[in-house]
Amino acid sequence: MAGGQVFGGRLRVMVVDDHPMWREAVARDLAEAGFEVVATAGDGAQAVRRAAASRPQVLLLDLHLPLLPGAEVCRQVLARDPSLRVLVLSASGEQADVLAAVKSGASGYLVKSAGREELLEAVRRTAAGEAVFTPGLAGLVLGEFRRLAAEPVDQGRPGPAGVPVPRLTARETEVLRMVAKGLSYRQIAAKLVISHRTVQNHVQNTLGKLHLHNRVELVRYAIEWGIDDDLA
Repeated sequence: MAGGQVFGGRLRVMVVDDHPMWREAVARDLAEAGFEVVATAGDGAQAVRRAAASRPQVLLLDLHLPLLPGAEVCRQVLARDPSLRVLVLSASGEQADVLAAVKSGASGYLVKSAGREELLEAVRRTAAGEAVFTPGLAGLVLGEFRRLAAEPVDQGRPGPAGVPVPRLTARETEVLRMVAKGLSYRQIAAKLVISHRTVQNHVQNTLGKLHLHNRVELVRYAIEWGIDDDLA
């Protein structure tokens, strides 16, 4: 994906942050890189309304917002449009904030100390369906998923033990293991000596077979089934 291009036109992005100068600077950087900034918002309630009206493909979201917290904004916009990708851009790298964002459905989490090019690449990767995290935070999320997977399953809640395993190909399973380790599509492609597009296709096929929606859910599935255990 070159610049801010996506199949069928420019990638539609919305920026939500309560600091006007920061919000405007990020929107300007995105526009200059070729993205279509369809809306901005300065508080959580405004963000929910404007996301519904402008229908962005990627929502760049601060967590600490007036009127409605970012995690609740994430839940509400995804309930309305499950195809939307949410990338949190926050000053905080605290564990509680990162996990709250992921549990609310965010595809990734970037701290505001990230450089311009890192941010632009993160938006592109988020749009492509990747889970993007500031270095160090992906391991934190994986660790939490492992902790959750180790907890006893409630009697009223279905768990992997009683669910038949869909038939994945050997290559799909191999890609799934690498996704669970937090590797990007490009890193997986390089390790397996296949194209970036082929990796995307394997991930999309696996999501469809498992009835999952994004890479975050895929990681949790892999950990619950122990699929990530035999990768060094």
